[in-house]
Amino acid sequence: MAQNTIPASVLFCCDHNSIRSPIAEGMMKKFYGRAAYVQSAGVKNDMEVDGFAIAVCDEIGVRIENHRSRSFEEMKDWGDDLGGFDLIVALSPASQRQALELTRVYHLDVEYWPIMDPTGLAEGREARLAAYRQTRDQIRARMIERFGPPTAED
Repeated sequence: MAQNTIPASVLFCCDHNSIRSPIAEGMMKKFYGRAAYVQSAGVKNDMEVDGFAIAVCDEIGVRIENHRSRSFEEMKDWGDDLGGFDLIVALSPASQRQALELTRVYHLDVEYWPIMDPTGLAEGREARLAAYRQTRDQIRARMIERFGPPTAED
């Protein structure tokens, strides 16, 4: 798939579907509107969407507070077929391994974007927010590099 082409459907994934993949899903929807069907999932879904992730997304007008974390397993249970996605973007090594394992029988692209996990990197609210902003900005930079400049921003 050529750079700057927006696939018809994209799945972002990370470890818990509580920080990196919900941020990516929210930004993709805001930046590119209805150009693609966008979802996100985690290897596990043992956490709710992270409050710091919500805060740093709010700063750029991306709303993720209503995001409900889900795992690859739940996606399958709900009838979201991984083989139906044109592109899977893994934001963590564990999610990349699982995505490759679950899709080995399908012909689709799995890309790995090495995005920093901001949890536990800093003490205190401001330092933690700075770490989360760094993660958000890494995702934004990779997204624009991959899909081109935002087309649907308010």
